This record gives sequence, structure tokens and C-alpha cells, in this order.
Amino acid sequence: MPQIPQKVHELTVGQLSARSGAAVSALHFYEAKGLISSRRTTGNQRRYHRDTLRRVAFVRAAQRVGIPLATIREALAELPEERTPTHEDWARLSEAWRTELDERINQLHRLRDHLTDCIGCGCLSLETCVLSNPDDTVGASLTGSRLMAGRRKEKHCC
Repeated sequence: MPQIPQKVHELTVGQLSARSGAAVSALHFYEAKGLISSRRTTGNQRRYHRDTLRRVAFVRAAQRVGIPLATIREALAELPEERTPTHEDWARLSEAWRTELDERINQLHRLRDHLTDCIGCGCLSLETCVLSNPDDTVGASLTGSRLMAGRRKEKHCC
């Protein structure tokens, strides 16, 4: 990872990319989404404050655990004067996101556990399929592959 001298307070997009590990296109995307910001030089080149490195690290860490960009943007907007996130900020925000992540993990476990049933069936038309018909809304009136045939007829009729 290239070192940037301490006296350098602003980074080019290339320097920010090299130092953060994020692609230049990702940095432009983050900026377009309001996650990071830059100033423009007289030659219209982007310059990022050195603290943007921490914001990019924050965004990428949150993305890796599945936090949507809109949620990340809201979290960053809560920081006073759009300051760089601190360790304490991360601890507070990650604790708030923990419940959402736990719910997603539980849902993925349920999906994984029921996937075997669907693979065994082969057609995703079990009487009660928790994947293709999670609330079994039609199960009382029809079951099996007849559902698929009925849908095909409806599509061809129109």
C-alpha cells in the first residue's frame, strides 16, 4: 500500500484508490451517492481530504457485512459536521445494525434449511413450499405442478 506523506492533506482520486483499495469507479459512485465528497481544482480535478480514507474504510466495512448504501449514508449524515467516523461511531452504529444483521442471518438459515426440500422436489411445487410459496397462499385450493400449468395457460390466454 503506497504511503502518503503526512504533509499531504488532499489526495487525488488515484491516490485515494491506491491507499483505500477501492476502485476509482467505486469512489466516483460513493461520491455520487453522497457517501464521500471532494473539492474540484481549477483544472476540475477531484481532491479528497485525507480523512476520506477513513470514510471509505467505514463504507467498505459496512458493505461487507451487507448494510445497504442508503443506510450507510444515513449513518454518516448523523455525524456532526460530516466528520470522519471514529471508533466510537463505528461501535455505536454497528450495534444498531446488529439486530438487522441477526434477522438476515436467521432468514438465510431458514432458507438454507428448506432448500434441501426444494432440491428433493425438483419442481418447487411442494404442497407447502417455504421458498416459492412462503405463506402457502394458494395451497388450500391447489397443489403441485398444476399451479405452474395454470399460470402458463393464463399467460397464453392474454
